[in-house]
Amino acid sequence: MANIVSLESEALSTVAEESPWRIIWRRFRKHKLAVAGMVTIGLIALACYLAPLYAPYDPIRDLSRDENGQILRNDPPSLDHLMGTDNIGRDVFTRLLYAGRISLSVAFIVTFFTTIIGVLIGAFSGYYGGWVDEGIQRFVEFIIAIPLLPLLLAFSALLRGLTIPGLPPEWSSAVIITLILIAFYWTTSAVLIRGMVLSLRNQEFTEAARALGLGSLGIIVRHMIPNSLAPIIVAATLGLGTVIVIESALSFLGFGIQPPVPTWGNMLNEYQNEMWTQPAKVFYPGLVIFICVLSFNYIGDGLRDAMDPRLKH
Repeated sequence: MANIVSLESEALSTVAEESPWRIIWRRFRKHKLAVAGMVTIGLIALACYLAPLYAPYDPIRDLSRDENGQILRNDPPSLDHLMGTDNIGRDVFTRLLYAGRISLSVAFIVTFFTTIIGVLIGAFSGYYGGWVDEGIQRFVEFIIAIPLLPLLLAFSALLRGLTIPGLPPEWSSAVIITLILIAFYWTTSAVLIRGMVLSLRNQEFTEAARALGLGSLGIIVRHMIPNSLAPIIVAATLGLGTVIVIESALSFLGFGIQPPVPTWGNMLNEYQNEMWTQPAKVFYPGLVIFICVLSFNYIGDGLRDAMDPRLKH
C-alpha cells in the first residue's frame, strides 16, 4: 500500500504544470461565438491581403469596357464583375477587397500603437503617483471630455490638404488619419492600466523586487505591465472594431481617407447617391463593416471570459 501511495505521489510530482496561455486558449475555445468571430476575421483578412493574387482588376485605374470599347458604368453583377462596376467603370468586388486592406491595416496599426502608448503612460502614472499622476490624469480627462468624433473631424479638416513628402497625395490622407487616431485614441488603455498598477504597486512581489535592488523602470516593465495585460488585451480587441467604425465614419463624411484610395467608409460615401437605384453597392461595404465589428466584439467577449480568473467554468 505504501508503495502505491509513493508511486502516485511521484507521478503527481512529475506532472508538468499547464501554462497560463494554454489555459486561456482552452477556455477561449469553449466560447463558440468568439471562435467563429476569429475564423471570420481570419478569412476576411486573408481574402483582403491576398487580393493581388486573384483580384482581376486594378482598384484605382482599371476601367471595365465592353466588346465595343465602351466603359461599363454602373454595370450590374456578372461573371466578369461579381458585384458590378461603379459610376466610372471600376470593379466593385476588387475595390471592396483592397478597401479591406486599408481599413483593417488602419485598425491594426492604430490599435497597436495606441495600446503601447496608453500602457506606458498609464503604467508610469499609476506607479509614480503624486504630481506625475495628477498631471497625466488631468490631461487624460481633458481629452476624454472632448467628444471624439467632432475632434477628429476638426483635425481631419485642418490637415485635409496636407501631403507627406515621398508619398502620393492620395496616400497621404491615409497616413494622416492614422496619426490623428493614434494621437487621440490611447486614453482608454492608459486609464485601464493605471487602475491595475495602482492595485499592484504595493503588493508583496513589488516590495520584494525593490528589496532586491530592481529600479522603478525595471519594476514597471518586468512586473507592472505583464501583470496588467489581461484587461489591455481585451480592450485592444474590442477597440479594433471601434477604430474601423471611426475610420469608416470619417471617410463616409468626406474627412477621412480620400478617393481614389478605397476604404469601406469612402465606398459608402461614393455609392450613397446610387442607394435607391443600386442598393447592393452600398450593402456590400456596410455588411463587411458590420461583420468585422461584430466578430471583434465576440473575440473580445471570449477573451474577457477566458482571462478572468474569477470565472471557473
